[in-house]
Amino acid sequence: MRIQNLFLFGVILFFTSCSQQQQARKPISHTSGTFIKESIERNKVLIADEEDLIAEIIKNDSLKSYIASTKGYWYKYETKVNEATPSPKRGDIAFFDYEIKDLKNRIIYTATETKPQTYYVDKENIMMGLRDGIKLMKKGEKVTFLFPSHMAYGYHGDDKKIGTNEPLICTVSLNDIKEDTQAKN
Repeated sequence: MRIQNLFLFGVILFFTSCSQQQQARKPISHTSGTFIKESIERNKVLIADEEDLIAEIIKNDSLKSYIASTKGYWYKYETKVNEATPSPKRGDIAFFDYEIKDLKNRIIYTATETKPQTYYVDKENIMMGLRDGIKLMKKGEKVTFLFPSHMAYGYHGDDKKIGTNEPLICTVSLNDIKEDTQAKN
């Protein structure tokens, strides 16, 4: 009888232990999302401060008319071509020279240092602001762009002369535009 009771007890224990579901463990750490929220707020303040500096430059340059782009930068024409000529488009090759200054008008890179550039439009990685700004220009135009840091080299800088979160003034001369004939073959 003792063996029967022991066997019955074992069977009951086996079925009751199998029928219990294990509860999922609760996470040890909880993320609050505050880092992202704080980062967003820091960036909003940074952009507002840079836009104030750029607005001051525009106000002090009363002889030129600045245009606000839809991408968040401003530009003025030093030399404007009024003829109906094409602007660079995706797949074209743009040949240009440019110079980079800080917002205090101190030269960071001269046109000689940046060398004449050959840019395959929308197919190469260049400064975000230049990528868009070149497509607004016509052959023979010279344009000065005021780029907030997020349209220039951003948080990282260029690892050489341009620091983190540095807004820039870029003066670009578009020398020529050619179709990329090799891309079509």
